[in-house]
Amino acid sequence: MPGFHSLQCLAPVADETAAGSTTATGSDRSGASGTGSLGRSLDSGIGSLADCIYAVWRGQARSVQTGSLSLSPNRQEVLFLQRRSLPPLSQLAQPELKLAGIRIDPQYNTCSRMSYYTSITIHTLLQEGILGQERRISGPPEGSKINYVSWSPDDRHVAFTIREADKEEGPVSFLSLWIADVRTGDAKPLIGPPQFGLNTIFESYSWVDDTTLVVCTIPSSRGAPPRKPLTPAGPKIQANEEKLIIQNRTYQDLLKDSYDCDLFDYYATSQLVLVSLDGTTQLIGSPALYTDVDPSPDGKFLLVSSIHRPYSFIVPKGRFPKTVEVWNCDGNLVKRVCDLPLAEDIPIAFDSARKGRRSINWRSDKPASLYWVEAQDEGDPKVEVTPRDIVYTEEAKSDTPQIVAALDLRFGGIMWGDESLALVYEGWFKMRKTRTWIIYPGSPEKEKRLLFDRSSEDVYADPGYPLRRQTPFGTSVIAQFKNHTGRKALLLSGKGATPDGNIPFLDLHDIETGEKERIWQSVKEKYYENMAALISDQVDGDLTVDKLKILISKESQNEPPQYYLRCWPDQIVTQVTQFPHPYPQLTDLKKEMIRYERNDGVQLTATLYLPPGYEPVRDGPLPMLMWAYPEEFKSKDNASQMRGSQFAFAGIGFTSALLWLARGFAILDGPTMPIIGEGEEEANDRYVEQLVASAQAAVDEVVRRGVAHRAKIAVGGHSYGAFMTANLLVHASDLFCCGIARSGAYNRTLTPFGFQAEERTLWEAQKTYIDMSPFMLADRIKKPILLIHGEDDNNSGTMTMQSERFFSALKGHGALCRLVLLPLESHGYQGRESVMHCLWEMDRWLQKFCVDAKITDPKLDVVNSDEQVTIDVKQGGAEPEDDNEAELGLRGPSLFSSL
Repeated sequence: MPGFHSLQCLAPVADETAAGSTTATGSDRSGASGTGSLGRSLDSGIGSLADCIYAVWRGQARSVQTGSLSLSPNRQEVLFLQRRSLPPLSQLAQPELKLAGIRIDPQYNTCSRMSYYTSITIHTLLQEGILGQERRISGPPEGSKINYVSWSPDDRHVAFTIREADKEEGPVSFLSLWIADVRTGDAKPLIGPPQFGLNTIFESYSWVDDTTLVVCTIPSSRGAPPRKPLTPAGPKIQANEEKLIIQNRTYQDLLKDSYDCDLFDYYATSQLVLVSLDGTTQLIGSPALYTDVDPSPDGKFLLVSSIHRPYSFIVPKGRFPKTVEVWNCDGNLVKRVCDLPLAEDIPIAFDSARKGRRSINWRSDKPASLYWVEAQDEGDPKVEVTPRDIVYTEEAKSDTPQIVAALDLRFGGIMWGDESLALVYEGWFKMRKTRTWIIYPGSPEKEKRLLFDRSSEDVYADPGYPLRRQTPFGTSVIAQFKNHTGRKALLLSGKGATPDGNIPFLDLHDIETGEKERIWQSVKEKYYENMAALISDQVDGDLTVDKLKILISKESQNEPPQYYLRCWPDQIVTQVTQFPHPYPQLTDLKKEMIRYERNDGVQLTATLYLPPGYEPVRDGPLPMLMWAYPEEFKSKDNASQMRGSQFAFAGIGFTSALLWLARGFAILDGPTMPIIGEGEEEANDRYVEQLVASAQAAVDEVVRRGVAHRAKIAVGGHSYGAFMTANLLVHASDLFCCGIARSGAYNRTLTPFGFQAEERTLWEAQKTYIDMSPFMLADRIKKPILLIHGEDDNNSGTMTMQSERFFSALKGHGALCRLVLLPLESHGYQGRESVMHCLWEMDRWLQKFCVDAKITDPKLDVVNSDEQVTIDVKQGGAEPEDDNEAELGLRGPSLFSSL
């Protein structure tokens, strides 16, 4: 296999001078690409693609996004969590076990491939809305990997786990649990090796109260791992002699034999330990495969879930037999809530459910009361019954459940308020229907009242979700406000989808009358604001708007999200954070959400990005990369709705199509490709027709705008977007010069029991499965296609074999194709070398078959390539000489030597 191509040899189209400016190298492609002076201005302004990627890499490492900021329960302290950008491939190369649908790191006894934080800092949110002096959490060894960060209920401590830096020699140390003092930032180990090692395969730890945690540890009695027998005990046998109907999607990483079952037991078995902040420990219960340990709000009971044999070879661990029990905090059994059998026979339809009690949790509004749901149709959506789901509640020590809600659709969740208010959600995927009901937990005789009833696809009608507040127990319940009439009201936070884009809002919703009062809305021009957190919830009784404090995020196309504190009644705004721009090379990129129409009248949208400094009239049309992902809808009107905001900041991931703005490309990101099936019609029965129509409309629109050269439009996508890409090269080859398909599935007969939103089996919709499979029409692909896939893809349906077999079919018909299998990578790519090589491959493909595409018929804009050989990276096939590759500086040494 050819070696990895490194960042340094990733398309260096410009050399940096001593003064910091850049000078273009290589030949001038202004004539070929149609960029005119823009190509030169990009080289001197943005720099190379490698420079841009390096900026994204560094920018994401130093910028703090929403997911890396955590408010304390009392909203007075803020954690900033710094994350490692991309791990080296050597980390992915560590030993890994694939068991029961999960991947295990046997060295640390934790889930493998986990991202991690590298440092934690603490700031006090002062009364005036600004951040106090930074306090860095100190104590963990240099190079430690931080995970599972959580606040204590009283805000005085922060807990987190530590994986010490990898050792060059000797055994690694298991995970340890650390505690940091919020006031000082000093941290110390609470429990860990050599006496205890954490087992975080399923659960890690939970706060029981302000000073006590329950921790999952490796049993001290555990010996060496089971050894694989040299001689198999016998054949692997599966049977269905009872003639049961059992249908399942293509799950991966399943148990394969009795040895796998023994390994799973070995690594997933935990011993629960109660540990106090002073280091005192107490073992509770016996070792078992605990999947969840949840203390009651009052800290007096534990809701303990575990799985047990018999296991399955056809479904993952979530379907294994499951026991749920209530314990007291000494580990003594209070009662068994349920013992569910193996669930291999759940129907494949999305509205299906497991038989028996499910969604078992503590009520957040009560000290120690459970709730759960039971299907009345045996979990089968084809069974007609009313009600379909029933929600029950019961106190921890009681054995007398009470009904709190009976639902005709499938239970979708519940938000607790108090004995006089809770909201229950139900839905039905088949019809895209969702309802919200008001129920009265303390008065079960009162009829539930309908609050909202709409299509889940109708984003314009989305009323938003109620804000929550903290309880004295540290749980979250519905925040109830008093409006100007003195009646109770919900404060609903919504995305605010409109024909002009998303305009987030806060509505005060009168619970009794249904009247709404909009108390805040994002600005409509230049900036995009969004609700982040309710700050003023630490008061007794109902909340009032005149004392409201909220944290909002504010961003623009060219300014990264910053947090602001907004205080009522005068709505005074104070900026809280000042994060730097993560990639200043693209500060002045141009972004526009555009609308256009499909030939059947469906309104389509896309986000058009143009490079900084580009002017269509002056610079002419550009080569374009169109990156998309189809979605299914039940309504043309809902499919036509605008989603997103053109004022939102352009977040750029490590493999984002937006990186090619630095190469002078126009980018059409997320053009909608709705596949619509109204009424009884199945959307996928007209998949190809609607997909091609959407692509045609997008191409026509960007050509009409003069920003894209019709003969130089490449199409690409990841996962279902890769499937889309291959189909477009089969059925609309005149629209695109080449395609890039990453981690896709191309033969739907290999996913015979449904895929994506398709609920029918292959035998129920054979023609649809075959017509949608580009593998079946590989002989019709005449445009260059680049296939990239992780060699260890564990996503259901997109096994690596899909790309291997598709490549073989293409190669067998002389198609111009290239297959790149990234070692050790799963469905998304994590390793630094893998990401860089993926980008190198994409850039090479786009430069060769899009930028440098030869136009033999200007009238028809038909692309022709001189290269007619197949490139097989996986099999080490011969690569033709490529002067263009040398000219771009794309060749480089292998990175294997640096691993």
